[in-house]
Amino acid sequence: MKSYYLHFIRHGAISSTLQGRYIGVTDVPLSENGKKEIERMAATMDYPYAKVVFTSPLKRCTQTARRIYPDLDPLVVDQLSECHFGEWENKTADELKGDEIFSKWLAGDMNVKPPRGESTADFTRRICLMFENIVDGLMKTGTTDAAFIMHGGVMNTILAVYGLPQAKPFDWACDNGYGYSLRITPSLWMRDKVAEVFERIPKIRDDEEE
Repeated sequence: MKSYYLHFIRHGAISSTLQGRYIGVTDVPLSENGKKEIERMAATMDYPYAKVVFTSPLKRCTQTARRIYPDLDPLVVDQLSECHFGEWENKTADELKGDEIFSKWLAGDMNVKPPRGESTADFTRRICLMFENIVDGLMKTGTTDAAFIMHGGVMNTILAVYGLPQAKPFDWACDNGYGYSLRITPSLWMRDKVAEVFERIPKIRDDEEE
């Protein structure tokens, strides 16, 4: 029985002025440095082969997809968007100090919802339903190689739920432009809904190591 290879790649960097802010569905583009770094990585490192590329609709993901896989038209999936932070969008933790709802959310309460936003529980359900539907679609069509240009929160959530070895979301965090390759065996997926995380990506080219 064939295996399916899924490649998760975190989008390129956004403006440094936004660092430390909750940027979820705010549609910010890659920074100029972010564009240059992704282009450099695509030119000097090896990203995995893919027959199809899935991406969030947000600019930081679609712009990354076009730079890493320029020959493929990405399939935009709305449900791949980052968590909706509602009224907390563009704010820092310091700016939200004293907010009782934020304190509960920060403490890990899965059901706490940012005002006009999305709770961690709702976000996780959305992401998991989307991912399972995509995997099922890949298996039905026999598409064995797929790349996903993702937000950090989306990647970490999927890997924490389905990835082997098991780890917490934060343990899967990676830098912009990097990610992980997963191997899905249909029989194991049907039985346990798990995926083997077998390597970090992209790979350094042999000539770059010399």
